[in-house]
Amino acid sequence: MIKVLFLCTGNACRSQMAEGLVNHDFADRIRACSAGTRPGRVSELAARVLAEIGIDISSHSSKHVDTFADREFDYLITLCGDAEQNCPHFPGQGKRLHLGFPDPPHTNEPSAENLRIYRQTRDAIRTTLQDFFNKELGME
Repeated sequence: MIKVLFLCTGNACRSQMAEGLVNHDFADRIRACSAGTRPGRVSELAARVLAEIGIDISSHSSKHVDTFADREFDYLITLCGDAEQNCPHFPGQGKRLHLGFPDPPHTNEPSAENLRIYRQTRDAIRTTLQDFFNKELGME
């Protein structure tokens, strides 16, 4: 089983979405976790747009990157520029890479525009990670 850690600043949206999507889409091959350099709370809109496609992250909580300092990962993937620059080095870490995505609005207001942006973020993360891991796992 391949182990992946997704990192963002707040571990509220993009990294939570990536964790949920990968654990769903690659459940038999990859185990994903997520953390933040300055964790906050999981975005209600991130949970909502994942629920729309049958993925439940409602029980997720934001975690600090130090929570995983003693664990080894095959991939450490940053999803925002701040995490890319401020992520600590993990001893024994595998491949470290950056796959950046724009930060959606920091709000839980379910307006049509906010939901559109969160869905766009969800879909971009899913497509990018499916393409990346399918190549890495030789599934193409």
